[in-house]
Amino acid sequence: MTGETTTQPAGSVSTSVLTRRMLTALLGAVPAFVLARQAVIIVVGDEILGIVAGAATALAVAAVLLARTVSPLVAQQAALEERYEAALADALTDPLTGLGNHRAFHEELDRQVAASQRYGTPLSLALIDLDEFKQINDKSGHAAGDRMLRGFAHILNSATRRADRPFRIGGDEFAVILPHTDLAGAHIVTRRILAQSLGPSLRSEDVSPVSFSAGVSSMPEMATDRSRLFNQADVALYAAKRGGRTDVVAFDPSLEASDKDDEPSTAAAAIADVISRGLLRPVYQPIVALASREVIGVEGLIRPVEPAPFSDPAGLFAAAEAGGRLVALDLACVETIVRGAADLPANQFLSVNLSPATLEAPEFSPAAFLSILARNGFPADRLVVEITEHQALREPARVRERLEACRAAGVRFAADDIGAGNAGLRLLSEISFEVLKVDLGLVQASAAGGPSSAVIGSMVGFATRIGAFVIAEGIEHAEQIDQLLELGIEAGQGYHLGHPGPIVPEMAPQAPMETSDTGMSAWRQSIGLPAA
Repeated sequence: MTGETTTQPAGSVSTSVLTRRMLTALLGAVPAFVLARQAVIIVVGDEILGIVAGAATALAVAAVLLARTVSPLVAQQAALEERYEAALADALTDPLTGLGNHRAFHEELDRQVAASQRYGTPLSLALIDLDEFKQINDKSGHAAGDRMLRGFAHILNSATRRADRPFRIGGDEFAVILPHTDLAGAHIVTRRILAQSLGPSLRSEDVSPVSFSAGVSSMPEMATDRSRLFNQADVALYAAKRGGRTDVVAFDPSLEASDKDDEPSTAAAAIADVISRGLLRPVYQPIVALASREVIGVEGLIRPVEPAPFSDPAGLFAAAEAGGRLVALDLACVETIVRGAADLPANQFLSVNLSPATLEAPEFSPAAFLSILARNGFPADRLVVEITEHQALREPARVRERLEACRAAGVRFAADDIGAGNAGLRLLSEISFEVLKVDLGLVQASAAGGPSSAVIGSMVGFATRIGAFVIAEGIEHAEQIDQLLELGIEAGQGYHLGHPGPIVPEMAPQAPMETSDTGMSAWRQSIGLPAA
């Protein structure tokens, strides 16, 4: 980032400034202590009482100096923490229903599972899918679908107990975490939610009857860890669907035995078939310089195509993870995206995604990754690899070593979904990046002067200090662009700027700008941004 485009949020103080002020106070206090002590010694000689009094005076002076310096800094820190917490709450809330979102659900589930395991208390999970929601959306329109989702969120809030935690985790998918509740209790609570959602008393303009299918499981009664708890609730959910819907099914081991024994091998076979038959289609979403509105790069994304047994990328990657084929799928997706980017203008970069699990896997190697670029004639210095962290890195040292091997060939790296809970902050503390991508939740909540804006401004300042630049994701309105420019963000992507689709080659592709500089400044100039 350049100095001209960077703004520091009001009230923010860098660590170096804090350190300088503390040292200044200490340096002022020490001479005061010495002078006071010597003066008393000269006056009263060997009178120990005078020396003690002088020392006390000097320490009092030091305390005053420290208090004057530290007190405003503590207040500023508290204000920044308050803004950060407010922005974090925005990023963890589903804007349509007001419930916690997908990330909030996983973070809360982690906390509740840890508490259950530590104290030996029961914990239950209910997974809920609204019945026939897609047909309702198609028949009555998205506005009617949104009203149904908001109404069902109201039902969840009114039908659950104070300690229960409801979330919207997908389009028509909800979850309820039930602390201190065994399997029978969770089944009763979820059945009560179903009864209220079907009840005639809810027939009003805002809250209409809703049918759903649900599955529940509990630990330690059934599950022993987080993964088993979620998977068992998912198995019970699909049993409810197969049984005719509008039902709540409590997990039973017989469900898993009958339906899940061969799931990993089936998932692995399905992913292998998708890869071998090339049932993957690349699409590219523009990344735009906000000041000039020029496209400076694209993010390559993957869509499964028929006859692949997956309707969306989420199902595709979930199956790959379940079947132990995530590395193979990640590399196949990168190859598909790179091969499809042959017409990408020479002054634009290509961004692809890799999961931390792939980067840590024994079967991943930088040489194999770089060979994909070589096979397709794509320059390594035009590639940006996005890394997001929904789970903590288990082996950050190994990941750093592999990233550096790719970086030596010219590849650059982006931290994705920064601001989505604490995961991105952990990632920034362990890996160095050239690009920071701000989570769309923060962007969409970034009202001028609001807490999300303050957090984004802090990220811009951090990016400037490490020599990176920031891309804002999820831009949906023109007004957001002016706000982001004021915060010092140079680039963005989102539906307002362009939907994912095929690459549109320029009639006369522009050659990269010639420069004698090297490194980050040269790359910025080559894609049309000012030199850092």
